[in-house]
Order: sequence, then C-alpha cells, then structure tokens
Amino acid sequence: MDSHSRLLDLLAERSAKRGSFTLASGRQSDLYIDCRLTTMHPEGLSLIGPLGLHAIAERGWHPDSVGGLTLGADPVSYAIAYASQLAGLPTRAFTVRKEAKTHGTGKLIEGAFVSGDRVVVIEDVITTGGSALKAVEAIRTAGGTVVGVLAVVDREEGGREAIEQLGVDVTTLARASEIVARMPRA
Repeated sequence: MDSHSRLLDLLAERSAKRGSFTLASGRQSDLYIDCRLTTMHPEGLSLIGPLGLHAIAERGWHPDSVGGLTLGADPVSYAIAYASQLAGLPTRAFTVRKEAKTHGTGKLIEGAFVSGDRVVVIEDVITTGGSALKAVEAIRTAGGTVVGVLAVVDREEGGREAIEQLGVDVTTLARASEIVARMPRA
C-alpha cells in the first residue's frame, strides 16, 4: 500500500467520526475529523512528513519555514521539518499562537520563523479557511512571505476557495470525500 492510501486509511480509522457535531467554525456537521488522532500518532507523523514535503515540492514552493495556528498545525509542521532534514532540504518549523503572550518576549510566532522567510502555512483541517487565514495574516505582519497553504484534510466546504480568493495557493493531502469513502458503513 502506498503512503497516501495508508494515510487515508488512518484518517478514516482514527480521525473521522459520524454523529452530530459543532465545528470550530460554528457550523453543524454529521462528520467530525479530528486530525490530531492521526497527526500525533507515530505512524501518522511518519507518513505526513514525507507526504507534506513531497506536496510542497510538487508545487515548487521552496519555503524557508513551515507553520500555522497552534494546535492543529504543530505536529504536521514538525513532521515536515523532520522529513526535510532527512531529505537534505532543511526547512524550519514554527507555530502561531492564537494570541500574543502577555509576558516574556510577547511573541505571536514561536519557533524558527525569521522575518523575510518564504513560508508554507500548515493546517490540519480546512473548513472555512479561517485558521489558515489568521496564520497568513500573522506571518505577513511579522515580515514573512506566504507562498502557499498545505492542509492535511480539505472538508470540501468552501474553505479552500476562500483562501484561494485572497491569492494564496492551497494544496491538501486528503479530501473529506476520500476519507468518508474508506469509513465503515454504520
């Protein structure tokens, strides 16, 4: 089985649930995808790092660093940074806080981000695109250039299009429809 197929299986087995849910966007859905159950699992990390790095290379983005809004983006960013080192193409990782610290350095962006970096914003699940757009704004404000957004899952509910309407290219590792197709029937 190839890595992409295995990732889809893991997302279907570990992360996707049927029921009645309120999403972070406030929307109601009968499908919940908690990517963290896959992205924080050793096998998930080992698949996502190389797959993410490959997706970034396919787009020709060549970032200096990758990162996004905590908490969903964190394990994905770190997996990609680790895979980049193994591939001989070191790419740094960072995280964007939901709000700046009120103590210490007061940073909104933590980690190995440097002003002037070419950045790929990382997202675990895109629904409306709000989290990715918040990260894009923080990175631009801090002097970074956003070259694209990479999400593990696109829920296919308009978020990708909302991001692209603002001139930011988006790529994903999986679509909700691909995951649903692999879920056991209830």
